[in-house]
Amino acid sequence: MSILTTDKITEIFCITDDFCKEFSKEMKKVPQLPQGGKRHRNRSCTMSESEIMTILLLYHFGSFKNFKHFYLHYVCIHLKKEFPNALSYNRFIQIEHRVFVSMMFFLNTVCFGKCTGITFVDSTKIAVCNNKRIYNNHVFKELAKRGKSTMGWFYGFKLHLVCNDKGELLSFCLTPGNVDDRNPKTLKTLTKKLFGKLFGDRGYISAALFERLFNEGVHLVTGIKSNMKNRLMPLYDRIMLRKRSVIETINDELKNICDIEHSRHRSIHNFIMNLIAALGAYCFFDKKPAIKVDFVPQDGQLSLF
Repeated sequence: MSILTTDKITEIFCITDDFCKEFSKEMKKVPQLPQGGKRHRNRSCTMSESEIMTILLLYHFGSFKNFKHFYLHYVCIHLKKEFPNALSYNRFIQIEHRVFVSMMFFLNTVCFGKCTGITFVDSTKIAVCNNKRIYNNHVFKELAKRGKSTMGWFYGFKLHLVCNDKGELLSFCLTPGNVDDRNPKTLKTLTKKLFGKLFGDRGYISAALFERLFNEGVHLVTGIKSNMKNRLMPLYDRIMLRKRSVIETINDELKNICDIEHSRHRSIHNFIMNLIAALGAYCFFDKKPAIKVDFVPQDGQLSLF
């Protein structure tokens, strides 16, 4: 867990503020769509987009498990000097979805890392309610679906992630809980900017998927099931498959520190904002799970740490 210090808060705000200034300049160059003759109010908010984004990111550093308590008892009291124009809690919840577009561009341009040729893929469940309350859940009606993971049945979504060997996130995709990990559209979204080897668990075993990714320059490496014939695999690939704990640790941190999975959502928009803010906060963590790969040119030996 990263410690939330004054220097850390200042660092995150400066990065988000610089991004928002450049993003605002670029958005002004984009031609606006016709409004159809209707007048639309465009009142400016007392809080800037960078302040809203910073608060959303700070919440996911694991110090609080309830955003209302975090906002009222930490932001409005202990960070009053940093955010002098802080809105009321109800108003902040109403307008936080306005920074969705900015946050998505912020993730892709600032937070996410670069492909190194060694990447890991995995999915994790995001249950939105207890299974006994599925029929009483109206927030995610017709959006969330029943799915099954290694931990059993759940009702909600699946978060698909890709990371590199440094523990940096590269891309993500959110799907209903009943979508297969080998879904072509999902994998196409995740592997757009990838090259080299992609390591996954047995849930990604598919000859058609392997062939399609191989033609796009991505070598999919998975284990084999107990009822499959044994096949030869390079020692390097076998060792790297054991290092999949990198992305599994990321999933664990997103759930236990960033709190992406809980049953307190009352709006689909705020659910999405909570998720992408958590992904952005993880990218600012001081320590990330990573592996070190060293090649020794003399004898060609490979050592992994």
